[in-house]
Amino acid sequence: MRLRTITLGTTGALAAAGIVLGAQVYRRYQRDLAEARRRLEALGSRVVETECGHVEYVERAEGYPVLVVHGIVGGFDAGIASVGATLGEGYRLIIPSRFGYLRTPLPQNASPATQADAHAALLDSLGVERAAVIAYSAGATSAIRFALRDPDRISALVLVVPNAPSAGRPGLTLPPKPVLNALYRSDFIFWLATTRFRSALYGTMGVPKEFDLTPTHEAEIAALMQTVFPVRPRADGAMFDAFVSNPDINSGYPFGAIAVPVLVVSARDDALAGYENARFLAEQIPGAQLLTFENGGHMLLGQSERVGRGIQEFLREYVRAGR
Repeated sequence: MRLRTITLGTTGALAAAGIVLGAQVYRRYQRDLAEARRRLEALGSRVVETECGHVEYVERAEGYPVLVVHGIVGGFDAGIASVGATLGEGYRLIIPSRFGYLRTPLPQNASPATQADAHAALLDSLGVERAAVIAYSAGATSAIRFALRDPDRISALVLVVPNAPSAGRPGLTLPPKPVLNALYRSDFIFWLATTRFRSALYGTMGVPKEFDLTPTHEAEIAALMQTVFPVRPRADGAMFDAFVSNPDINSGYPFGAIAVPVLVVSARDDALAGYENARFLAEQIPGAQLLTFENGGHMLLGQSERVGRGIQEFLREYVRAGR
Protein backbone atom coordinates (compact mmCIF):
# COMPACT_ATOMS: atom_id res chain seq x y z
CA MET A 1 0.00 0.00 0.00
CA ARG A 2 2.82 2.35 0.81
CA LEU A 3 4.54 1.65 -2.52
CA ARG A 4 1.34 2.61 -4.32
CA THR A 5 1.18 5.88 -2.40
CA ILE A 6 4.75 6.72 -3.38
CA THR A 7 4.00 5.91 -7.03
CA LEU A 8 0.91 8.06 -7.09
CA GLY A 9 2.76 10.89 -5.40
CA THR A 10 5.58 10.70 -7.92
CA THR A 11 3.13 10.65 -10.80
CA GLY A 12 1.32 13.65 -9.40
CA ALA A 13 4.57 15.57 -9.01
CA LEU A 14 5.55 14.79 -12.60
CA ALA A 15 2.14 15.86 -13.83
CA ALA A 16 2.38 19.10 -11.90
CA ALA A 17 5.86 19.76 -13.28
CA GLY A 18 4.58 19.08 -16.78
CA ILE A 19 1.74 21.55 -16.31
CA VAL A 20 4.13 24.23 -15.06
CA LEU A 21 6.54 23.64 -17.95
CA GLY A 22 3.71 23.67 -20.47
CA ALA A 23 2.42 26.94 -19.05
CA GLN A 24 5.89 28.48 -19.32
CA VAL A 25 6.21 27.36 -22.94
CA TYR A 26 2.78 28.73 -23.82
CA ARG A 27 3.52 32.07 -22.15
CA ARG A 28 6.70 32.34 -24.20
CA TYR A 29 4.72 31.54 -27.34
CA GLN A 30 2.18 34.27 -26.54
CA ARG A 31 5.01 36.73 -25.89
CA ASP A 32 6.72 35.90 -29.18
CA LEU A 33 3.43 36.09 -31.08
CA ALA A 34 2.65 39.52 -29.64
CA GLU A 35 6.17 40.71 -30.50
CA ALA A 36 5.87 39.39 -34.07
CA ARG A 37 2.59 41.23 -34.54
CA ARG A 38 4.11 44.46 -33.20
CA ARG A 39 7.07 44.01 -35.56
CA LEU A 40 4.76 43.64 -38.57
CA GLU A 41 2.70 46.68 -37.61
CA ALA A 42 5.81 48.79 -37.11
CA LEU A 43 6.94 48.11 -40.69
CA GLY A 44 4.14 50.37 -41.89
CA SER A 45 2.49 48.42 -44.71
CA ARG A 46 -0.49 49.81 -46.58
CA VAL A 47 -3.38 48.20 -48.44
CA VAL A 48 -4.35 49.69 -51.78
CA GLU A 49 -7.37 48.89 -53.94
CA THR A 50 -6.27 47.88 -57.44
CA GLU A 51 -8.03 46.51 -60.50
CA CYS A 52 -7.03 43.07 -59.20
CA GLY A 53 -8.32 43.60 -55.67
CA HIS A 54 -6.66 44.64 -52.44
CA VAL A 55 -2.86 44.47 -52.33
CA GLU A 56 -0.71 45.07 -49.26
CA TYR A 57 2.67 46.69 -49.86
CA VAL A 58 5.43 48.85 -48.40
CA GLU A 59 7.79 51.30 -50.04
CA ARG A 60 11.37 51.98 -49.07
CA ALA A 61 13.84 54.63 -50.25
CA GLU A 62 13.68 56.74 -53.42
CA GLY A 63 14.89 56.50 -56.99
CA TYR A 64 14.29 54.12 -59.87
CA PRO A 65 11.33 51.81 -59.03
CA VAL A 66 12.07 48.17 -58.24
CA LEU A 67 9.30 45.66 -57.59
CA VAL A 68 10.46 43.08 -55.02
CA VAL A 69 8.60 39.74 -55.14
CA HIS A 70 8.98 37.54 -52.05
CA GLY A 71 9.22 33.75 -51.81
CA ILE A 72 7.08 31.08 -50.16
CA VAL A 73 5.77 31.52 -46.60
CA GLY A 74 6.66 35.17 -46.93
CA GLY A 75 4.94 38.50 -47.18
CA PHE A 76 6.11 42.08 -47.57
CA ASP A 77 8.30 41.66 -44.48
CA ALA A 78 10.12 38.72 -46.08
CA GLY A 79 10.61 40.88 -49.16
CA ILE A 80 12.23 43.58 -47.03
CA ALA A 81 14.52 41.01 -45.41
CA SER A 82 15.42 39.38 -48.73
CA VAL A 83 16.44 42.52 -50.56
CA GLY A 84 18.08 44.03 -47.46
CA ALA A 85 20.86 46.41 -48.46
CA THR A 86 21.36 44.60 -51.78
CA LEU A 87 20.80 47.60 -54.04
CA GLY A 88 22.23 50.48 -52.08
CA GLU A 89 20.94 53.98 -52.79
CA GLY A 90 19.06 55.22 -55.83
CA TYR A 91 16.19 52.74 -55.92
CA ARG A 92 12.56 53.00 -54.85
CA LEU A 93 11.62 49.59 -53.48
CA ILE A 94 7.99 48.53 -53.92
CA ILE A 95 7.41 45.37 -51.89
CA PRO A 96 3.97 43.70 -51.94
CA SER A 97 2.55 40.71 -50.14
CA ARG A 98 1.55 38.23 -52.83
CA PHE A 99 -1.81 36.43 -53.02
CA GLY A 100 -2.78 34.82 -49.71
CA TYR A 101 -0.06 36.45 -47.64
CA LEU A 102 -0.85 38.71 -44.68
CA ARG A 103 -3.34 41.37 -45.81
CA THR A 104 -3.45 40.48 -49.51
CA PRO A 105 -6.34 38.01 -49.96
CA LEU A 106 -6.20 34.91 -52.14
CA PRO A 107 -8.77 35.39 -54.93
CA GLN A 108 -10.85 32.51 -56.20
CA ASN A 109 -9.18 32.69 -59.62
CA ALA A 110 -5.65 32.79 -58.19
CA SER A 111 -2.91 31.65 -60.57
CA PRO A 112 0.59 32.83 -61.47
CA ALA A 113 -0.99 34.70 -64.40
CA THR A 114 -3.50 36.59 -62.23
CA GLN A 115 -0.72 37.28 -59.73
CA ALA A 116 1.28 38.81 -62.58
CA ASP A 117 -1.72 40.98 -63.38
CA ALA A 118 -1.78 42.06 -59.73
CA HIS A 119 1.88 43.09 -59.96
CA ALA A 120 1.02 45.33 -62.90
CA ALA A 121 -2.09 46.66 -61.16
CA LEU A 122 -0.07 47.64 -58.08
CA LEU A 123 2.39 49.57 -60.25
CA ASP A 124 -0.57 51.24 -61.98
CA SER A 125 -2.04 52.31 -58.65
CA LEU A 126 1.31 53.88 -57.71
CA GLY A 127 1.71 55.65 -61.05
CA VAL A 128 4.72 53.54 -62.07
CA GLU A 129 4.92 52.81 -65.79
CA ARG A 130 8.14 50.77 -65.80
CA ALA A 131 10.22 49.08 -63.11
CA ALA A 132 12.94 46.57 -62.51
CA VAL A 133 11.79 43.35 -60.84
CA ILE A 134 13.66 41.21 -58.32
CA ALA A 135 11.94 37.92 -57.48
CA TYR A 136 12.99 35.36 -54.92
CA SER A 137 12.39 31.60 -55.00
CA ALA A 138 8.64 30.91 -55.40
CA GLY A 139 8.10 34.54 -56.39
CA ALA A 140 9.89 33.85 -59.67
CA THR A 141 6.85 32.12 -61.17
CA SER A 142 4.61 35.19 -61.23
CA ALA A 143 7.56 37.45 -62.09
CA ILE A 144 8.25 35.37 -65.20
CA ARG A 145 4.57 35.52 -66.09
CA PHE A 146 4.73 39.29 -65.67
CA ALA A 147 7.70 39.49 -68.05
CA LEU A 148 5.86 37.39 -70.63
CA ARG A 149 2.59 39.32 -70.36
CA ASP A 150 3.91 42.89 -69.98
CA PRO A 151 7.52 43.13 -71.20
CA ASP A 152 7.20 46.88 -71.73
CA ARG A 153 6.62 47.31 -67.99
CA ILE A 154 9.90 45.64 -66.97
CA SER A 155 13.31 47.18 -67.59
CA ALA A 156 15.23 44.26 -66.06
CA LEU A 157 14.35 41.02 -64.27
CA VAL A 158 16.44 39.39 -61.53
CA LEU A 159 15.51 35.85 -60.45
CA VAL A 160 17.24 34.82 -57.22
CA VAL A 161 17.34 31.06 -56.44
CA PRO A 162 14.22 30.83 -58.59
CA ASN A 163 11.48 28.27 -58.81
CA ALA A 164 12.50 26.96 -62.22
CA PRO A 165 11.41 24.26 -64.67
CA SER A 166 12.73 20.78 -64.02
CA ALA A 167 15.89 19.89 -65.89
CA GLY A 168 15.63 16.20 -65.05
CA ARG A 169 16.27 16.77 -61.34
CA PRO A 170 13.60 15.29 -59.07
CA GLY A 171 11.42 17.96 -57.52
CA LEU A 172 11.22 18.69 -53.84
CA THR A 173 9.15 16.06 -52.05
CA LEU A 174 6.54 17.88 -50.02
CA PRO A 175 4.93 16.56 -46.84
CA PRO A 176 1.32 15.38 -47.31
CA LYS A 177 -1.04 18.28 -47.94
CA PRO A 178 -2.95 17.82 -44.64
CA VAL A 179 0.34 17.95 -42.72
CA LEU A 180 1.45 21.19 -44.38
CA ASN A 181 -2.01 22.64 -43.96
CA ALA A 182 -1.97 21.90 -40.23
CA LEU A 183 1.53 23.33 -39.85
CA TYR A 184 0.76 26.56 -41.70
CA ARG A 185 -2.59 27.18 -40.03
CA SER A 186 -1.40 26.82 -36.44
CA ASP A 187 0.83 29.57 -35.12
CA PHE A 188 1.56 27.51 -32.02
CA ILE A 189 2.63 24.35 -33.88
CA PHE A 190 4.75 26.39 -36.27
CA TRP A 191 6.31 28.36 -33.42
CA LEU A 192 7.07 25.14 -31.55
CA ALA A 193 8.71 23.63 -34.63
CA THR A 194 10.83 26.70 -35.41
CA THR A 195 11.95 27.38 -31.85
CA ARG A 196 12.34 23.90 -30.37
CA PHE A 197 13.26 21.90 -33.47
CA ARG A 198 14.84 24.56 -35.67
CA SER A 199 17.76 22.50 -36.93
CA ALA A 200 15.38 19.76 -38.07
CA LEU A 201 13.80 22.29 -40.45
CA TYR A 202 17.05 23.39 -42.08
CA GLY A 203 16.65 20.93 -44.92
CA THR A 204 13.22 22.31 -45.81
CA MET A 205 14.78 25.78 -45.96
CA GLY A 206 17.43 24.66 -48.42
CA VAL A 207 20.41 24.52 -46.06
CA PRO A 208 22.77 21.83 -47.44
CA LYS A 209 23.41 18.91 -45.08
CA GLU A 210 27.18 19.25 -45.39
CA PHE A 211 27.20 23.04 -44.96
CA ASP A 212 29.43 24.24 -42.14
CA LEU A 213 27.20 26.70 -40.31
CA THR A 214 28.90 29.61 -38.57
CA PRO A 215 27.24 31.87 -35.97
CA THR A 216 26.71 34.40 -38.77
CA HIS A 217 24.88 31.81 -40.85
CA GLU A 218 22.77 30.83 -37.85
CA ALA A 219 21.83 34.48 -37.41
CA GLU A 220 20.79 34.70 -41.09
CA ILE A 221 18.57 31.65 -40.68
CA ALA A 222 17.03 33.01 -37.48
CA ALA A 223 16.31 36.33 -39.19
CA LEU A 224 14.53 34.54 -42.04
CA MET A 225 12.45 32.47 -39.64
CA GLN A 226 11.36 35.67 -37.95
CA THR A 227 9.76 36.82 -41.22
CA VAL A 228 7.48 33.77 -41.45
CA PHE A 229 5.89 34.19 -38.02
CA PRO A 230 3.02 34.49 -37.42
CA VAL A 231 2.40 31.88 -40.10
CA ARG A 232 -1.39 31.61 -40.02
CA PRO A 233 -1.96 34.86 -42.00
CA ARG A 234 0.37 33.41 -44.66
CA ALA A 235 -1.22 29.96 -44.87
CA ASP A 236 -3.39 30.55 -47.94
CA GLY A 237 -0.43 31.89 -49.87
CA ALA A 238 1.93 29.13 -48.78
CA MET A 239 -0.52 26.40 -49.78
CA PHE A 240 -1.17 28.16 -53.09
CA ASP A 241 2.55 28.38 -53.81
CA ALA A 242 3.27 24.78 -52.82
CA PHE A 243 0.47 23.09 -54.73
CA VAL A 244 -0.53 25.51 -57.52
CA SER A 245 2.01 28.20 -58.35
CA ASN A 246 5.30 26.30 -58.02
CA PRO A 247 4.16 23.31 -60.15
CA ASP A 248 2.85 25.70 -62.82
CA ILE A 249 6.41 26.53 -63.90
CA ASN A 250 6.51 23.09 -65.58
CA SER A 251 3.34 23.70 -67.62
CA GLY A 252 5.13 24.80 -70.78
CA TYR A 253 6.09 28.45 -70.30
CA PRO A 254 7.49 29.99 -73.52
CA PHE A 255 10.76 31.05 -71.92
CA GLY A 256 12.23 31.78 -75.34
CA ALA A 257 9.71 34.61 -75.72
CA ILE A 258 10.97 36.56 -72.71
CA ALA A 259 12.13 39.88 -74.14
CA VAL A 260 13.59 41.65 -71.12
CA PRO A 261 17.15 41.48 -69.72
CA VAL A 262 17.33 38.65 -67.17
CA LEU A 263 19.82 37.74 -64.46
CA VAL A 264 19.48 34.35 -62.75
CA VAL A 265 21.26 33.91 -59.41
CA SER A 266 21.84 30.45 -57.91
CA ALA A 267 24.24 28.30 -55.90
CA ARG A 268 25.54 24.91 -56.99
CA ASP A 269 24.52 23.37 -53.66
CA ASP A 270 20.93 24.66 -53.75
CA ALA A 271 19.13 21.41 -52.96
CA LEU A 272 15.72 23.08 -52.72
CA ALA A 273 15.14 24.79 -56.07
CA GLY A 274 18.08 23.05 -57.74
CA TYR A 275 21.04 24.65 -59.47
CA GLU A 276 20.51 22.48 -62.56
CA ASN A 277 17.01 23.89 -62.89
CA ALA A 278 18.21 27.48 -62.53
CA ARG A 279 20.88 26.92 -65.16
CA PHE A 280 18.34 25.30 -67.49
CA LEU A 281 16.05 28.32 -67.03
CA ALA A 282 18.87 30.73 -67.89
CA GLU A 283 19.69 28.71 -71.00
CA GLN A 284 16.07 28.94 -72.21
CA ILE A 285 15.82 32.73 -71.91
CA PRO A 286 17.46 34.66 -74.76
CA GLY A 287 20.49 36.60 -73.54
CA ALA A 288 19.98 35.70 -69.88
CA GLN A 289 22.97 35.91 -67.55
CA LEU A 290 23.68 33.31 -64.87
CA LEU A 291 25.44 34.32 -61.67
CA THR A 292 26.71 31.17 -59.95
CA PHE A 293 28.01 30.66 -56.42
CA GLU A 294 29.78 27.51 -55.36
CA ASN A 295 27.98 27.27 -52.04
CA GLY A 296 25.42 28.92 -49.81
CA GLY A 297 22.42 26.71 -50.53
CA HIS A 298 18.97 28.06 -51.27
CA MET A 299 19.46 30.91 -48.80
CA LEU A 300 22.82 31.87 -50.36
CA LEU A 301 24.30 31.86 -46.87
CA GLY A 302 27.41 33.99 -46.57
CA GLN A 303 27.05 35.37 -50.10
CA SER A 304 24.97 38.49 -49.50
CA GLU A 305 27.69 41.01 -50.41
CA ARG A 306 28.62 39.24 -53.63
CA VAL A 307 24.97 38.75 -54.55
CA GLY A 308 24.44 42.47 -54.00
CA ARG A 309 27.39 43.43 -56.19
CA GLY A 310 26.22 41.15 -58.98
CA ILE A 311 22.68 42.53 -58.96
CA GLN A 312 23.89 46.13 -58.75
CA GLU A 313 26.18 45.68 -61.76
CA PHE A 314 23.37 44.10 -63.75
CA LEU A 315 20.89 46.84 -62.92
CA ARG A 316 23.41 49.58 -63.66
CA GLU A 317 23.89 48.12 -67.12
CA TYR A 318 20.22 47.82 -68.02
CA VAL A 319 18.48 50.38 -65.81
CA ARG A 320 20.92 53.22 -65.36
CA ALA A 321 21.82 53.12 -69.04
CA GLY A 322 18.13 53.53 -69.84
CA ARG A 323 18.00 50.49 -72.09
